[in-house]
Formats: sequence, structure tokens, C-alpha cells
Amino acid sequence: VQLQASGGGLVQAGGSLRLSCAASGRTFSNYATGWFRQAPGKEREFVGAISLNGGITIYADSAKGRFTISRDNAKNTLYLQMNSLKPEDTAVYYCGASRNMYSRVFDYWGQGTQVTVSS
Repeated sequence: VQLQASGGGLVQAGGSLRLSCAASGRTFSNYATGWFRQAPGKEREFVGAISLNGGITIYADSAKGRFTISRDNAKNTLYLQMNSLKPEDTAVYYCGASRNMYSRVFDYWGQGTQVTVSS
């Protein structure tokens, strides 16, 4: 499955952004999907994931209460709504597809989108 994230940008602390991820190739609805991020000089960090039909979501502690993941299988699209953004959320955000969402590891991912939060 091919994935392409978009929607990043520059936002002030406390603001919001909505990222999108367009999928193509293997059947999107066959995979759990989610997001991870990587800041300069830091390790990759799991953000959250959503089940095949969108009924279950899991989040990293850093994302709980602020970020919401959703998906539209009819449009082969994944979303990440980010509210109350903080400077420490600055990173490149990637969307991924996984055979097991609880592993918090993605088997496929594409190019990311830069999110910069200014203080």
C-alpha cells in the first residue's frame, strides 16, 4: 500500500492542524493505519493508530486528549486532527499501515509532512 501524508504547516502554539493521508495500492481497509512522527535528532515516536473499520483507536500518552485519528475507507483516506498544539509537537509526521495496530509498528509508510509549532 502506498501512502502520502499532507496538510502540515506552521502554526502557533495552541492552534490546530488537520493532516490527511491518501492511500493507494493494496486494499486500504485491510490494514490498521496510524501516524508516527520524528523530530530532528530524536527517535521515531508512535502517535496513534486506528483499526480496520475505525471502531478502535489507540494513542500515545503525548497525543491523548489533543489528537484524533479517523479514517474514511470509501475515500482511502486517513486523518489526524491535532488540537492544542505545543512546540514539542514539531516533527515530520508520517502515516502508516499495519497488520497489527497494537504492535505500534507500521509495515508500510510514505513520505511525511512537516509540522512546525511556534511558541
